Amino acid sequence: MAGRIRIGISGWRYAGWRGVFYPRKLAQARELDFASRAVQTVEINGSHYSLQSVKSYRAWRDATPAGFVFSVKGPRYLTHMLRFRDETAIPAISNFFASGVLALGDKLGPFLWQFPPNFSFRPEAFERFLELLPKDTAAAARLAQGHDTRVKEPWFEPGRKRALRHAIEIRHASFCTDEFVRLLRKHGAALVVSDSVAGWPYAEDLTSDFAYLRLHGSETLYGGSYKDEALDEWARRIECWAAGAQIGDARLISSAKARPRAGRDVFCYFDNDQKVRAPFDARRLMERLGLTPPVEKQIETSR
Repeated sequence: MAGRIRIGISGWRYAGWRGVFYPRKLAQARELDFASRAVQTVEINGSHYSLQSVKSYRAWRDATPAGFVFSVKGPRYLTHMLRFRDETAIPAISNFFASGVLALGDKLGPFLWQFPPNFSFRPEAFERFLELLPKDTAAAARLAQGHDTRVKEPWFEPGRKRALRHAIEIRHASFCTDEFVRLLRKHGAALVVSDSVAGWPYAEDLTSDFAYLRLHGSETLYGGSYKDEALDEWARRIECWAAGAQIGDARLISSAKARPRAGRDVFCYFDNDQKVRAPFDARRLMERLGLTPPVEKQIETSR
């Protein structure tokens, strides 16, 4: 059985989208409500920059329709600053999981861990990071109980026990080794297929039971609409991955083949938010794949 495909956007609160993607008179507080009825999934970016509150996670959950899914971006405090170098990473990751993210409930999708361009691959250290990541909601709740006073309203109710997914985005060429791919497969983490003009590593190795794509722009970093031919090609790749197969012309790091699967879930996020291209490109790709949002709502724009 083919996996579930979800197409969406990275973030939703951008001043430049108002009056273009969002109707002119739409209240800012209703922007997520509107966006979640235009696409199928959204990356929460605010969690990358600071600890969010359980109040915010609950509000985001309640603003979106049934069947909608969020991915949550891990804190840059962990990936860019501490870099999981020492014991201080443990309370920091506990704080993240205690901040209220589990309150998303069934709308909680993958966690995205984005590493900076100057972060190089060190196998032992990177495996320690992968070992820290909770594999299910019960493990996340246990980890959250180690939080410190920086979390003002800790929340670590696991709800229904279910598996958690983690996606890794790399930006340094030293990760392009068989050992890195082997570690991802060992721990069930997905390698992010990261398309950009920035010169970051691009690879399509399938390392988990899901695939995760980030499309950062066709002309500049975070800018430029994807042409029809490019979207046709992304649709072809996504359909192949969802069917559990690897595309014949895949750009791979490792020569070791991925384990065959009946299907893989696919999450694809447009990050070309400059000049308001992301939501429209997401809709164009959804049309190619025959997809609709969880609840349809007319998209009024003044393009």
